[in-house]
Amino acid sequence: MDHVKASPHAPAGFFEAEAAGLRWLAAAGGAQIARVLDVRPGRIVLAQVTHAAPTAAAARTFGRDLARTHAAGAPAFGARPEGWDGPLFIGSRGMPALAHDSWGTFYSQARVRPFLAPALAAGFLRADEARLVERACALLEAGAFDDDTPPARIHGDLWAGNVLFSPDGVVLIDPAAHGGHPETDLAMLALFGLPHLDDALAGYDEAAPLRPGWRERVPLHQLHPLAVHAAGHGRAYGIALAEAADTVLRLA
Repeated sequence: MDHVKASPHAPAGFFEAEAAGLRWLAAAGGAQIARVLDVRPGRIVLAQVTHAAPTAAAARTFGRDLARTHAAGAPAFGARPEGWDGPLFIGSRGMPALAHDSWGTFYSQARVRPFLAPALAAGFLRADEARLVERACALLEAGAFDDDTPPARIHGDLWAGNVLFSPDGVVLIDPAAHGGHPETDLAMLALFGLPHLDDALAGYDEAAPLRPGWRERVPLHQLHPLAVHAAGHGRAYGIALAEAADTVLRLA
Protein backbone atom coordinates (compact mmCIF):
# COMPACT_ATOMS: atom_id res chain seq x y z
CA MET A 1 0.00 0.00 0.00
CA ASP A 2 1.30 3.48 -0.87
CA HIS A 3 1.96 6.02 1.89
CA VAL A 4 -0.07 9.22 1.50
CA LYS A 5 0.67 12.42 3.42
CA ALA A 6 -1.78 15.25 2.98
CA SER A 7 -2.65 18.55 4.63
CA PRO A 8 -4.92 21.27 3.28
CA HIS A 9 -3.09 23.72 5.55
CA ALA A 10 0.43 22.93 4.32
CA PRO A 11 2.42 26.02 3.28
CA ALA A 12 2.85 26.62 -0.44
CA GLY A 13 5.59 24.37 -1.79
CA PHE A 14 5.76 22.19 1.33
CA PHE A 15 5.26 18.76 -0.22
CA GLU A 16 6.88 19.81 -3.48
CA ALA A 17 10.06 20.69 -1.55
CA GLU A 18 9.99 17.29 0.11
CA ALA A 19 9.63 15.55 -3.23
CA ALA A 20 12.47 17.57 -4.75
CA GLY A 21 14.72 16.69 -1.83
CA LEU A 22 13.91 12.99 -2.01
CA ARG A 23 14.56 12.85 -5.74
CA TRP A 24 17.83 14.78 -5.44
CA LEU A 25 19.09 12.47 -2.72
CA ALA A 26 18.01 9.39 -4.68
CA ALA A 27 19.87 10.63 -7.76
CA ALA A 28 23.13 10.34 -5.82
CA GLY A 29 22.91 6.53 -5.99
CA GLY A 30 23.95 6.13 -2.37
CA ALA A 31 21.54 5.70 0.55
CA GLN A 32 18.13 4.26 -0.28
CA ILE A 33 15.49 6.99 -0.43
CA ALA A 34 11.72 6.70 -0.21
CA ARG A 35 10.34 6.74 -3.76
CA VAL A 36 8.02 9.58 -4.75
CA LEU A 37 4.98 8.31 -6.62
CA ASP A 38 3.02 11.56 -6.85
CA VAL A 39 3.15 15.08 -5.50
CA ARG A 40 0.81 18.05 -5.78
CA PRO A 41 -0.11 21.03 -3.58
CA GLY A 42 -1.13 19.71 -0.16
CA ARG A 43 -0.29 16.08 -0.89
CA ILE A 44 2.56 13.63 -1.50
CA VAL A 45 2.43 9.89 -2.16
CA LEU A 46 5.43 7.70 -1.38
CA ALA A 47 6.10 4.03 -1.91
CA GLN A 48 5.42 2.17 1.34
CA VAL A 49 8.46 1.10 3.36
CA THR A 50 8.14 -2.21 5.21
CA HIS A 51 9.70 -2.03 8.65
CA ALA A 52 12.25 -4.49 10.02
CA ALA A 53 14.30 -4.75 13.21
CA PRO A 54 17.49 -2.64 13.12
CA THR A 55 20.69 -4.64 12.68
CA ALA A 56 24.36 -3.78 12.91
CA ALA A 57 24.94 -5.00 9.36
CA ALA A 58 22.19 -2.80 7.92
CA ALA A 59 23.53 0.20 9.86
CA ARG A 60 27.05 -0.37 8.56
CA THR A 61 25.83 -0.61 4.97
CA PHE A 62 23.77 2.54 5.50
CA GLY A 63 26.88 4.37 6.69
CA ARG A 64 28.76 3.44 3.53
CA ASP A 65 25.77 4.40 1.38
CA LEU A 66 25.34 7.75 3.14
CA ALA A 67 28.97 8.60 2.40
CA ARG A 68 28.25 8.09 -1.30
CA THR A 69 25.19 10.33 -1.09
CA HIS A 70 27.27 13.08 0.50
CA ALA A 71 30.00 12.65 -2.12
CA ALA A 72 27.50 13.44 -4.91
CA GLY A 73 27.91 17.03 -3.79
CA ALA A 74 26.05 20.28 -4.24
CA PRO A 75 26.83 23.56 -6.05
CA ALA A 76 27.25 25.52 -2.80
CA PHE A 77 26.59 25.40 0.90
CA GLY A 78 22.86 25.97 1.27
CA ALA A 79 22.10 25.05 -2.34
CA ARG A 80 18.56 23.81 -2.96
CA PRO A 81 17.93 20.40 -4.52
CA GLU A 82 18.52 20.48 -8.27
CA GLY A 83 15.51 21.75 -10.19
CA TRP A 84 13.82 23.28 -7.13
CA ASP A 85 13.69 27.04 -6.65
CA GLY A 86 10.94 27.21 -4.03
CA PRO A 87 11.00 27.34 -0.23
CA LEU A 88 12.82 24.93 2.06
CA PHE A 89 11.49 23.39 5.25
CA ILE A 90 12.72 21.40 8.23
CA GLY A 91 9.79 19.61 9.76
CA SER A 92 6.95 22.12 9.55
CA ARG A 93 9.21 25.18 9.84
CA GLY A 94 10.46 27.26 6.98
CA MET A 95 14.22 27.21 6.48
CA PRO A 96 16.16 30.00 4.72
CA ALA A 97 17.57 29.17 1.29
CA LEU A 98 20.90 31.00 1.45
CA ALA A 99 23.70 29.71 -0.76
CA HIS A 100 27.26 30.68 0.20
CA ASP A 101 30.84 29.63 -0.49
CA SER A 102 31.65 29.71 3.24
CA TRP A 103 30.12 26.90 5.28
CA GLY A 104 30.39 28.88 8.52
CA THR A 105 28.56 31.91 7.18
CA PHE A 106 25.85 29.78 5.60
CA TYR A 107 25.41 27.64 8.72
CA SER A 108 25.19 30.58 11.09
CA GLN A 109 22.96 32.82 8.99
CA ALA A 110 20.63 30.19 7.52
CA ARG A 111 20.60 27.31 10.00
CA VAL A 112 21.17 28.71 13.50
CA ARG A 113 20.37 32.43 13.81
CA PRO A 114 16.90 32.23 12.16
CA PHE A 115 15.60 30.02 14.97
CA LEU A 116 16.82 32.08 17.92
CA ALA A 117 14.04 34.69 17.85
CA PRO A 118 11.28 32.03 17.81
CA ALA A 119 13.02 30.17 20.63
CA LEU A 120 13.19 33.36 22.70
CA ALA A 121 9.56 34.21 21.94
CA ALA A 122 8.48 30.73 22.98
CA GLY A 123 10.32 31.08 26.29
CA PHE A 124 12.45 28.03 25.57
CA LEU A 125 15.70 30.01 25.27
CA ARG A 126 16.83 32.72 27.71
CA ALA A 127 18.40 35.98 26.57
CA ASP A 128 21.78 35.17 28.13
CA GLU A 129 21.76 31.78 26.39
CA ALA A 130 20.92 33.43 23.06
CA ARG A 131 23.93 35.71 23.48
CA LEU A 132 26.10 32.63 23.96
CA VAL A 133 24.77 31.17 20.71
CA GLU A 134 25.32 34.48 18.93
CA ARG A 135 28.97 34.43 20.03
CA ALA A 136 29.32 30.96 18.53
CA CYS A 137 27.66 32.25 15.35
CA ALA A 138 30.16 35.11 15.17
CA LEU A 139 32.98 32.57 15.20
CA LEU A 140 31.29 30.63 12.43
CA GLU A 141 30.91 33.77 10.32
CA ALA A 142 34.58 34.62 10.91
CA GLY A 143 35.52 31.30 9.32
CA ALA A 144 36.83 29.66 12.49
CA PHE A 145 35.43 26.27 11.48
CA ASP A 146 35.68 26.45 7.70
CA ASP A 147 37.76 23.68 6.13
CA ASP A 148 38.39 22.32 2.66
CA THR A 149 35.37 19.98 2.71
CA PRO A 150 33.32 20.67 -0.44
CA PRO A 151 29.54 21.13 -0.19
CA ALA A 152 27.93 17.73 0.39
CA ARG A 153 24.49 16.51 -0.65
CA ILE A 154 23.00 16.12 2.83
CA HIS A 155 19.64 14.91 4.10
CA GLY A 156 19.47 17.82 6.53
CA ASP A 157 17.00 16.33 9.04
CA LEU A 158 18.66 12.99 9.70
CA TRP A 159 17.28 12.09 13.09
CA ALA A 160 16.53 8.45 13.89
CA GLY A 161 12.83 8.78 13.04
CA ASN A 162 13.70 9.54 9.43
CA VAL A 163 15.95 6.47 9.14
CA LEU A 164 13.75 3.44 8.50
CA PHE A 165 15.15 -0.07 8.76
CA SER A 166 13.51 -2.34 6.19
CA PRO A 167 14.10 -5.93 5.02
CA ASP A 168 16.15 -4.45 2.16
CA GLY A 169 18.21 -2.12 4.34
CA VAL A 170 17.83 1.46 5.53
CA VAL A 171 15.49 3.85 3.72
CA LEU A 172 15.49 7.61 4.36
CA ILE A 173 12.38 9.78 4.51
CA ASP A 174 11.38 13.42 5.25
CA PRO A 175 14.52 15.30 4.22
CA ALA A 176 15.43 18.95 4.55
CA ALA A 177 17.90 18.37 1.75
CA HIS A 178 20.48 21.00 0.80
CA GLY A 179 24.17 21.51 0.25
CA GLY A 180 25.87 21.25 3.63
CA HIS A 181 28.71 19.79 5.64
CA PRO A 182 28.64 15.97 5.89
CA GLU A 183 29.35 16.08 9.62
CA THR A 184 25.99 17.80 10.15
CA ASP A 185 24.06 14.69 9.10
CA LEU A 186 26.26 12.51 11.31
CA ALA A 187 25.82 14.81 14.30
CA MET A 188 22.05 14.66 13.97
CA LEU A 189 22.17 10.85 13.91
CA ALA A 190 24.06 11.03 17.21
CA LEU A 191 21.75 13.61 18.76
CA PHE A 192 18.62 11.52 18.43
CA GLY A 193 20.03 8.04 18.98
CA LEU A 194 20.21 5.99 15.78
CA PRO A 195 20.21 2.24 16.57
CA HIS A 196 23.68 0.78 15.93
CA LEU A 197 25.13 4.25 15.48
CA ASP A 198 28.72 3.05 15.95
CA ASP A 199 28.28 0.58 13.11
CA ALA A 200 26.83 3.27 10.84
CA LEU A 201 29.77 5.56 11.61
CA ALA A 202 32.23 2.73 11.00
CA GLY A 203 30.65 2.06 7.61
CA TYR A 204 30.81 5.75 6.76
CA ASP A 205 34.46 5.95 7.78
CA GLU A 206 35.26 2.97 5.54
CA ALA A 207 33.81 4.73 2.52
CA ALA A 208 34.89 8.30 3.37
CA PRO A 209 37.43 8.58 6.23
CA LEU A 210 36.22 11.07 8.80
CA ARG A 211 38.34 14.15 9.37
CA PRO A 212 40.48 14.33 12.53
CA GLY A 213 38.60 15.95 15.41
CA TRP A 214 35.15 15.13 14.07
CA ARG A 215 33.96 13.84 17.45
CA GLU A 216 34.88 17.12 19.14
CA ARG A 217 32.93 19.01 16.46
CA VAL A 218 29.67 17.13 17.05
CA PRO A 219 28.21 19.94 19.24
CA LEU A 220 29.06 22.45 16.49
CA HIS A 221 27.00 20.50 13.97
CA GLN A 222 24.19 20.01 16.47
CA LEU A 223 23.61 23.75 16.83
CA HIS A 224 21.16 23.66 13.92
CA PRO A 225 18.84 20.85 15.08
CA LEU A 226 18.99 22.10 18.66
CA ALA A 227 18.06 25.63 17.56
CA VAL A 228 15.14 24.26 15.53
CA HIS A 229 13.91 22.27 18.50
CA ALA A 230 14.44 25.15 20.92
CA ALA A 231 12.06 27.16 18.75
CA GLY A 232 9.17 24.82 19.39
CA HIS A 233 9.84 21.70 21.40
CA GLY A 234 10.57 22.76 24.94
CA ARG A 235 12.94 24.32 27.41
CA ALA A 236 15.28 21.31 27.50
CA TYR A 237 16.37 22.09 23.95
CA GLY A 238 17.16 25.70 24.83
CA ILE A 239 19.42 24.47 27.61
CA ALA A 240 21.06 21.93 25.29
CA LEU A 241 21.56 24.60 22.61
CA ALA A 242 23.35 26.90 25.06
CA GLU A 243 25.53 24.02 26.27
CA ALA A 244 26.47 23.16 22.69
CA ALA A 245 27.31 26.81 21.98
CA ASP A 246 29.52 26.94 25.06
CA THR A 247 31.39 23.87 23.82
CA VAL A 248 31.82 25.49 20.39
CA LEU A 249 33.32 28.58 21.98
CA ARG A 250 35.89 26.38 23.70
CA LEU A 251 36.76 24.66 20.42
CA ALA A 252 37.93 27.85 18.75
